[in-house]
Parts: sequence; structure tokens; C-alpha cells
Amino acid sequence: MVSIISYSKRANAEGKDFFALNLMGGVELVKSSKTGNFYATAWKSSITCTFNEEICKSLVGTKLPGTVQKIACEPYEYALPSTGEIVMLTHKYLFNPSPNTATIEEVIFSPEMATVQA
Repeated sequence: MVSIISYSKRANAEGKDFFALNLMGGVELVKSSKTGNFYATAWKSSITCTFNEEICKSLVGTKLPGTVQKIACEPYEYALPSTGEIVMLTHKYLFNPSPNTATIEEVIFSPEMATVQA
């Protein structure tokens, strides 16, 4: 499940305004590669919508079936909000409304596909 945590107003290439719903996935525990300690985090994403601002505002707090997934992408620069430092990222987070659908990685690396030919 994901939660609608907020919404944002955006503009398309022609300058026409529209809204996007900001989503947050479930809390996950991640082990720090530097300290070895665990910390809690949640992945965030957004989806565009056809709703007006009033409807977007009323949807905040709504839960939707699905997950936010980390997906590999072409490298891009990102400015860290806390420090302004520019870092290079090679992933993005996308909403998947059907998380039970196997990804190509899951199919390729599934135990059934890992048979050894003699």
C-alpha cells in the first residue's frame, strides 16, 4: 500500500497547469553501508492526475494498492535539498499499482530459471 501524502501544481510544456499526487510507500529498514546501523526510510514518487486542487486536497491521506519501486535509469544530476550538493543518480522511484506482476529481473533470476545444464 502507498499513501497520498500531498499534491503539487505543475505545468506542462505548453505552460498549462495540472496537478500531481505525491505518494509514499511503506516504511522500510535499511542497513547503513558506513555505520552498519539500521535506519527507517520510505520511498516517494508522484503520479499525474486529472483532478482539480480541491479534489487533490481531499485525497491526502488516502491509501492506494501498489508499491513505490526503485528503477534503474540513465544517469542524471540531483541537488540534495539539505546541502545543495550535486550528486549523480542512476535510479528513480516509480509507482507500481500491480506489484504482484513479476519484473523481468524477477523472471530472469527466479529459482526456476537457475537450472544448470550438464
